[in-house]
Parts: sequence; C-alpha cells; structure tokens
Amino acid sequence: MGPYRTVREVLLAFGDGRISADEAERSLNALVIEAVSDLARLDVGRGVRCGLPEIVLAEGKEPDDLAEIALRLAESAGRCIVSRVSEEQKKTIEARAAPLSLNYEYNDRARIIVLSREPPPTCGRGIIGILTAGTADIRVAEEARIVAEEMGCTVKTSYDVGVAGIHRVLTALKGMGDVDVFIVAAGREGTLPAIVAGLVDRPVIGVPVSTGYGYMGRGEAALGSMLQSCAVLGVVNIDAGVIAGAFAAQIARRGAK
Repeated sequence: MGPYRTVREVLLAFGDGRISADEAERSLNALVIEAVSDLARLDVGRGVRCGLPEIVLAEGKEPDDLAEIALRLAESAGRCIVSRVSEEQKKTIEARAAPLSLNYEYNDRARIIVLSREPPPTCGRGIIGILTAGTADIRVAEEARIVAEEMGCTVKTSYDVGVAGIHRVLTALKGMGDVDVFIVAAGREGTLPAIVAGLVDRPVIGVPVSTGYGYMGRGEAALGSMLQSCAVLGVVNIDAGVIAGAFAAQIARRGAK
C-alpha cells in the first residue's frame, strides 16, 4: 500500500480500486496523534494530511529523550527528520537506532539525521534550485535540500555564487531553467536573493544566514535587506533552512501537478 502522503491520494486510490476500504482506513488513521510517555505528542499523520513531514528540532532536548521521540516517529510514520543535532545527540540516536534495523543517514553540514524504515520518496514532484552566496551559507542550504528531497522534489544546487563576483550568478542560473522555485541563501548584506528575483520568472525564497559581524551582523542586515527588496521575494527567518525547504517543496509540488 502507498505510500499515500495526502488525504486526496488515499481517496483517489480507494476510488480507483487500488486499495481496499481497510487499507484506506489505516492510511487515514495515520492522522491521529501518538503520545511518547509524557515527553511529546507526535503528529505521525502530518505527511498524509498536508504533505509535510513532521521534523523534530533537536535543540534543547536531552539526548535520550530526543532518541525516544525520533525512533517512535520513524517506526510510526516510516521516516523521521531530526534537525540541529549536536554530537552527543547524534551518537545517542545512532546507537539506539542500530538494534531496530532502521536506516540511518547523517549530514554533518546540515546537522540533520534521517531515520527510516521505508525507501526514500520518489523524486519527480517538482524541481527546486538552491543557490548560496558563499560557502558559509551551505549549512543552511543543505537543511533546505534535505527537507525538499524528503518531500519528493528534485533539487539542483549551485553554491558560492555571491554578488562579489556577479558573473557567477549568471552561470549558475543557466543550468536551472527548468526549476519551479528558487531558494537563495545569503549572509552579510544579503543581496543575492533580490538579484536572482530580478532575473528569473519563478518564485524566489530568500534565506538570511547568520554570517557577518559588527553592526547588524549575525544575519540581521541580510534579513533587513531581503525584506526591503524591490524585486518580488518571499523571505523566511534567519537560518530557517528547514522552513525554506518545506515551503519551496509545497510550491514545486503544486507546479508539478
């Protein structure tokens, strides 16, 4: 069965005779909330309900508590994404996942763990282009990439194409003529997203990154610059790669339909 990631997909599969009433009921039952002792209430059916996976933020959680939440979610929903993972949290999750035969993937740049008991989503639900101004912005871009791919999108990346050498931007865009939406991450003065938005006819999501120092450093100048853009531009919060990836995937998937 499935995987069916929206209520509509479940209903269409039942209407076409591809699944039985019992199978449809099991899919829709994934909309329920699952409690993990007194720690958390997991929205295990979020993928079925709205197409977005539930992503566990690791920051502020004890390693053992985080591991219990992540493992339960992976077993119940089939996949689990854990973001902003510390080294201690990573070791705890890895050790506890091994006996359960869960697939374990860790991206050290993004500090994201993906636990799963099923194959990754099939790509083809839209195409996303991700650009970064500098190499310091890659960690946030990689957050966005992993989330978008987990939502079934194809992702094209081009890193270190900032406006200090603006000819690099034009070269990067030449290979992205078929994308449905752009994510552009930039720190310091945050100029790149507005430049890209003025060159392409697709939605652009700007991600300010907490690079830069001194007055209006740590991403504040980048955020202000993007919010004041004359070009049409959507903006997420500082370092919000996860949100940018999920938002872009929603747009790209809609375009693919």
